[in-house]
Amino acid sequence: MSDATVIGAVQDVSGTSVSATLRADRFSGLSFVDGQGYRIGQIGSFVKIPVGYVDLFGIVSQVGASAVPESMAKAMPNGQRWITVQLVGEGYRSGKFQRGISQYPTIDDEVHLVSEADLHSIYGSSGRQNHFVRIGHIAGSESIDALVDINKLVTRHSAIVGTTGSGKSTTVAGILHVLSNTERFPSARIIVLDLHGEYSRALGDRANVFKVNPDERRDTERKLCIPFWALSFDELLRVTFGSLPADGKARNIILERVIEAKAQSLKAYPIDGVTGETVSADSPVPFSLNKLWHELYCTEFGTYYSNKGSAADPANWAYEIGAGGKLLLGDAETGIPPRFKKVKNVKEDPEKINYIPDGLNLRSQLEALGSKLRVSRYDFLLRAGDWHPDLDGKIVSGLSDLMKDWVGSPNPVTILDLSGVPSAMTNDIIGNVLRVLYDGLFWARNQSEGGRERPLLVVMEEAHTYLNDNFDSAASIVTQRIVKEGRKYGIGAMIVSQRPSEINPTILSQCGTFFAMRLSNASDRSHVTGALPDNLEGLTNMLPILRTGEAIILGEAVGLPMRTMIQAPPKDRRPDSQDPVVCDELPPEESMTPGGWNIKRLENPDYDSFVETWLSLNPVLNTKPNATGE
Repeated sequence: MSDATVIGAVQDVSGTSVSATLRADRFSGLSFVDGQGYRIGQIGSFVKIPVGYVDLFGIVSQVGASAVPESMAKAMPNGQRWITVQLVGEGYRSGKFQRGISQYPTIDDEVHLVSEADLHSIYGSSGRQNHFVRIGHIAGSESIDALVDINKLVTRHSAIVGTTGSGKSTTVAGILHVLSNTERFPSARIIVLDLHGEYSRALGDRANVFKVNPDERRDTERKLCIPFWALSFDELLRVTFGSLPADGKARNIILERVIEAKAQSLKAYPIDGVTGETVSADSPVPFSLNKLWHELYCTEFGTYYSNKGSAADPANWAYEIGAGGKLLLGDAETGIPPRFKKVKNVKEDPEKINYIPDGLNLRSQLEALGSKLRVSRYDFLLRAGDWHPDLDGKIVSGLSDLMKDWVGSPNPVTILDLSGVPSAMTNDIIGNVLRVLYDGLFWARNQSEGGRERPLLVVMEEAHTYLNDNFDSAASIVTQRIVKEGRKYGIGAMIVSQRPSEINPTILSQCGTFFAMRLSNASDRSHVTGALPDNLEGLTNMLPILRTGEAIILGEAVGLPMRTMIQAPPKDRRPDSQDPVVCDELPPEESMTPGGWNIKRLENPDYDSFVETWLSLNPVLNTKPNATGE
């Protein structure tokens, strides 16, 4: 070991934390090895401590007076400098490195700086081409690739955290560009839950995009369809009827009717794998929700001629009469409710009209569900294209077609653009999607398209909005199941958030790899520190000063923690999340941006298109003209 790399000696060892003093001839803070200068005592830099035939590697987490062990603070000689090192792994003379340590240093063991040659040995790609991918370069050394283990990255889950403007979305796009390289990974499959419609531009050349309101001008965009009958019974209740009376009567009756409707549908249109005897309310079997709603509406709001016979006979129901003498029977398929005459039970009046008995106290829920059936905004769920059953339960496309669209496409990436989903339903819809994916890959885990043969990575953007501390939310429950058990069945999660403090800590703690980008909020940093798989609390103090696009990568997908500049995708393949330009640095005639405060306004701005686009809930409905009116 060269004396030129020695910078100090071990003075105190406490667990994985080592305190060392710097040599007197290293007070300049600069050392030269093979003609190259190295800064000594830099926060986040590596050092190594030779112990026999093993080199212990650690990261400098403190420098100066604060690094002095408490027991030695009073006796510390004036002018002596200290560093605190967090041990993270060990290397062998063969060039092999591993996380964790098998032995500890002792007093006066030498502390060496880690040269660029050492970094090449640690992070070099020798023998790692198969399951390691390059996502950028080591910060401060562009010649050293930042490599991550794709096996650990996908199946052991990961988290990408950083405040707004830290380059988080671009980092996600850059990583997905690498993982979706079909020449290297021809069977890759990734699903992105895109809450703000940012990624269709970044990954559109290798992705199928499913949107509530697709742009018909783009061949890769298709209508998002999540058939209601694929949901479990409880999931279906939450997004259709909502909360039910506490006595449980309504829930039980709806449960029985759903099972009956699915059984009748199976009798008319058999499905392999399920029979009328094995079907349950949770079975993904098509049935007509419109028909169920219409029947319940009649029971709840209906009246009948009590002097003409039983309420059980629809011929005795007291429908109102409309134009042309037609009875207002309503239309189950279009969600038009029937209209009934008012109750009339006057003693002298021979015509007696009473309510149909056995109401379920569901009037408000049925009115709300009826409005959803009639409003196109909910068509992605309640009128899901070819997956929408007719009144007999017949469908054009089945569950296998849905799975083929989502996880069986020739394109490696599927983007589920949820920006058009009503905000009140977002949490439930995300939970429904994740549960359908998990159940499918769980039960088919041993099939050729199952999770074990062809793992799936689920990228959860803006995770703090639906993976919060509410353990009862649909998305949180399913995600906890994925991060705890998904590894065994080939389902990996990538949690992306700007507020890690708002994410369920159980979920965050199960992420084996962290891409920690700039985080200014102390609460967010503390949550990241608490969830880190390594004893590197001191390293998180660097998070507020990281550059845009820079990340500290820690965890199972990397041999040792590394400060990395993530390679961004080309400018035309970046997420649609860049900041609007308020004032361009270039003069208007040279500017390439479409707007800004220093651009002259149009003489006749088109607010008709402005409002039309707003009301259609489709930001690409009309293309905004530029400053020249083109």
